[in-house]
Amino acid sequence: MSEQTQQRGTSAAERRVVVVGAGMAGVQTAVALREQGFTGTVTVLGAEPHQPYDRPPLSKAVLLGKAEGSAFDVDFEALGIGLRLGREVLGARPEDRELDTDEGPVPYDVLVLATGAEPIRLPGTEGVPGVHLLRTLDDAERLRPVLARQHDVVVVGAGWIGAEFATAAREAGCAVTVVEAADRPLAGALPADVAAPMSAWYADSGARLRTHARVERVEPGAVVLDDGTRLPAGAVVVGIGARPATRWLTGSGIALGEHDEVLADAHLRTSAPDVYAVGDCASFPSGRYGERLLVHHWDNALQGPRTVAANIIGDATDEPPVVYDPVPYFWSEQFGRFVQYAGHYAAADTVVRRGDPAGPAWSVCWLREGRLVALLAVGRPRDLAQGRRLIEAGTAMDAGLLEDPALPLKAATA
Repeated sequence: MSEQTQQRGTSAAERRVVVVGAGMAGVQTAVALREQGFTGTVTVLGAEPHQPYDRPPLSKAVLLGKAEGSAFDVDFEALGIGLRLGREVLGARPEDRELDTDEGPVPYDVLVLATGAEPIRLPGTEGVPGVHLLRTLDDAERLRPVLARQHDVVVVGAGWIGAEFATAAREAGCAVTVVEAADRPLAGALPADVAAPMSAWYADSGARLRTHARVERVEPGAVVLDDGTRLPAGAVVVGIGARPATRWLTGSGIALGEHDEVLADAHLRTSAPDVYAVGDCASFPSGRYGERLLVHHWDNALQGPRTVAANIIGDATDEPPVVYDPVPYFWSEQFGRFVQYAGHYAAADTVVRRGDPAGPAWSVCWLREGRLVALLAVGRPRDLAQGRRLIEAGTAMDAGLLEDPALPLKAATA
């Protein structure tokens, strides 16, 4: 038993684990604890009143009315996981091992921070009728009738969420204009020469993309750009990014990073004793990439909880801690294309292209010292599957062979 557990006089079987956040990261942490044999108390606190649900379907099936919800298929009662929903956490006091909530204090022995991220609002639009975000189930429910009535829609931001919503809106028959301040879609996610071909996807789908465009204000029925252009808008959907949902940790003493994310170590522990952080709200040091990563993707929220659970259990039994160092992975469906990305690239990495980006299927590889470190695959799922394994293995690649799109990725090793 660890020294910390002995000092508290709490046996491993009696430890109380409280998870703040009922999204993918929080729910999977609770489930992983049970799957790995934890027998203490597990409680999940969620700010929303809804049964915990998965987020990716919100911008797809739920938004288009093809599904009524996306609740996790988890029998919380059978697993002995306590759910406290509709409960807002206001603060944390690690020195007292207590949380402050809108319904009073909640004690813990081990705390897991899994509060995810919250969308960034367009300045000056909070409370303005007709302006929407797309992050929660309630957001999707509010937007469903907008699409059903086939409003003129203005989407602010041509990132991942903006592209996915524009795709759904076009499928619903809406006239769609996407406004992007940068010179291309996905400006914050991909290099200019890689993302540039994606501009054509908007026109192909019947959506209008306006780059180098900033919103001056939103008026009833219109969006006014900084150059004076007025765009008709029965609805405005803002997708300009997200930030870690950590404002409630102010004053807690738990260390935060430059993006207000929780600073976790390689074992997903925070600066406070017996406090872990996982998912969108936390960054972690990657030995694989030699830098700290803040990953706002579904797969990170799925994989990280297994490490957290193993280390919570291992701390009570003096097992060596498990290191979290994944190959980040992300996928998106937009404008009839299946886009996948694995790894993490840097500006100095060598870029190798496979296939014609004007066509329906192509890939881009990033090499560092001859080894594959990242891969973007458009309509080439086999490239992604093989590339992900090659990244994990640190396999040396032959750049010349990589350029041949007819050659399987695994056959392009050095």
